[in-house]
Amino acid sequence: MFDFLSTLPGGLLLATLAGLSVPIGAALSRVPSLLPGWSTEEYRHAVIAFGGGALASAICFVLVPEASDRLPAPLCVLMFISGGIAFRLIDAALARRGGAGSMFLAMLLDYLPEAIALGAVLLIDPAAALLTAGLIFLQNVPEGFSAWREMDEAHTIPRSRLWLLFALTVPLGPLCAWLGRDFLSQAPLTLGSILAFAGGGILYLIFEDIAPDARIEGSSRPALGAVFGFALGLAGHLALG
Repeated sequence: MFDFLSTLPGGLLLATLAGLSVPIGAALSRVPSLLPGWSTEEYRHAVIAFGGGALASAICFVLVPEASDRLPAPLCVLMFISGGIAFRLIDAALARRGGAGSMFLAMLLDYLPEAIALGAVLLIDPAAALLTAGLIFLQNVPEGFSAWREMDEAHTIPRSRLWLLFALTVPLGPLCAWLGRDFLSQAPLTLGSILAFAGGGILYLIFEDIAPDARIEGSSRPALGAVFGFALGLAGHLALG
């Protein structure tokens, strides 16, 4: 099996399966009978916090470590700060338009660089790539759930277009994995810069939008949700050794 995963078709299949988690998470948010408690405000905030915790773990265990391995320290710090500044500008532009999409942006900032890293790892360690794909899948389900809820409740995009937007994230994963496998694996400075930039952008979005939206007065569930989300990333990191 691992020999197949190291080939281009195997890698693309793996990235596609990981990317399917985004629309799956969105679809689960449309099934209130699946977990009735999720329809309450408290549980919705807990799911948002879980996604934020998973995103924080991606910064700590994937994006920054992989970037720092490939970049000189000053460039790594510069790209990290640049990501935060860039997404401060994007977030401000979204706010002026009255749109909601902070969780969706953060999810893409997590998912796409991780898919690139997945492709880069395929040629080196297919077993690690398989575990990475599983971690991406587990992270993206709650993130897709929260992103759909945030954008659907804002009523700024018709639901049919919103489904199309979420569906389009699936082919982005294989595209990024292909770039990582065949091109960026041989360009460590470029790959490291992308990972550091994404890490800075995610950190900005967590503290500016996701964490404040997760808090609810008189309930500890959202904070515990963030702990469990981070624990998911920690478990994946430890499994990868």
